[in-house]
Amino acid sequence: MAYSSLLFIYGFLPVSLLVFYITPAKLKNGVLLLLSMVFCALVSLDFLVLISAYTLVNYIFCLLTDKLRAKHPGLAVVPFVLGFMFDFMAIFLFRSELLSSLRGRLPLPDSFYPVGISFFTLSAAGALMDVFSGKHRAERNIVRFALFIMMFPRLLMGPLLRFESFSKILRERRGGLAEIGVGFTLFAKGLAKKVIIADTMYRLWSAVCSQNIASLAAVNAWIGIIAYLLCLYFTLSGVADMGTGIGYCFGFRFPQSFNYPLFSTRIRDFAARWHIQPVQWFRRYVTKPLYSLGTGKWYRRFIYIIAWGTLGAWYTFSANGLVWGLLIGSAVIAERYISRMKLLKTTSIIYTFLLTIVCTVFFAGETLVDSMHYLVAMLGGSGVIADTLTVYLLRCYSVVLLVGMYASTDLFRNMMIRSGKNKLQTAFSAVTPVTVLLLFTVCTALIAHSGTSAPLLIEL
Repeated sequence: MAYSSLLFIYGFLPVSLLVFYITPAKLKNGVLLLLSMVFCALVSLDFLVLISAYTLVNYIFCLLTDKLRAKHPGLAVVPFVLGFMFDFMAIFLFRSELLSSLRGRLPLPDSFYPVGISFFTLSAAGALMDVFSGKHRAERNIVRFALFIMMFPRLLMGPLLRFESFSKILRERRGGLAEIGVGFTLFAKGLAKKVIIADTMYRLWSAVCSQNIASLAAVNAWIGIIAYLLCLYFTLSGVADMGTGIGYCFGFRFPQSFNYPLFSTRIRDFAARWHIQPVQWFRRYVTKPLYSLGTGKWYRRFIYIIAWGTLGAWYTFSANGLVWGLLIGSAVIAERYISRMKLLKTTSIIYTFLLTIVCTVFFAGETLVDSMHYLVAMLGGSGVIADTLTVYLLRCYSVVLLVGMYASTDLFRNMMIRSGKNKLQTAFSAVTPVTVLLLFTVCTALIAHSGTSAPLLIEL
């Protein structure tokens, strides 16, 4: 069950909020875990069984690692290594084709996919590494640990938190009407991102992909890849915003996952603003430990690029994702030298956006060969600059393209910040409830018309 389904919006979410708020305070964690299990069961009963077993196994490995670390430090490495291997075997089992034969032997439907596996496996692995390194003790309360893995507001798209940060958010829960209001506003924003913009961009990208790449006009290729980038961004950030909004409704203040990365003035700003929690996870558990193995300047830069390549591979589990990450990491390193020459002073936003587009070509392709063919098409390899399809695409999608590009910037947010507590901000606050209601109405109509929201570009 997706956050953007009518069953969730008008059924599961309001019933869950009602049950949660009428529950006594000391029982709320248990009730929230029960609601999360119901959510998983609505995805599929197989998924509920799998994630419950996965949570229990990781809970045991963390306890064993913590206990042995205190009494027999040398032996603590055994449950740590076994737990670490278990976590990454789980994600490889369902996301990598290398283990497809082993996956076929499991008593699961052919179409089965454990949603959110990329997030809850990294969450569990991070908790185990923190316990092994002594950064925090293992959680004894299985309810709190299970919520860390399978709490439904952060199951689909994070945020990817350390257990220590999650525990703090859990302790500092502040529920009430104000939080519910903020939560529904954030949820409506994320829903609009996914249903109105991302789904429309998905149809545009699909229309371009349906053409023969050898005869694809250059303008069409550019329109298609821009649509893919916007679809990817608004899907990831939209689902993340919906999860953050749901968390606010229950009193949990999760951090934002994206900070308007697309039109950054530097590629390093894009890297810092893009999917913040996964980037921080790889920095904390991949980059920093490898930094400690060497001190050379070029060694650290090489490790930085490798870490970004690993992040890209985590997204797609393919060579294309790996190349996307390596290109982003290399661009950040190269930019340090280019910026000294002051070549980017007036063209920084254009340069960053174009470089992001080129990297996205590799992210979007099924193979590296496909991506290279698409790049050739963007450069006019077909010998056609524009055709009748170009006119059709611009006539049908130009408005949403422009709206999407504007919405991916922080121009409106900055205007509101600069306005201060004046009439503009007061007027905006007054119309927010009407805007939220309108967004829910439009999104409901679109979902009801199509029967469902468009599929995700990548399964995380």
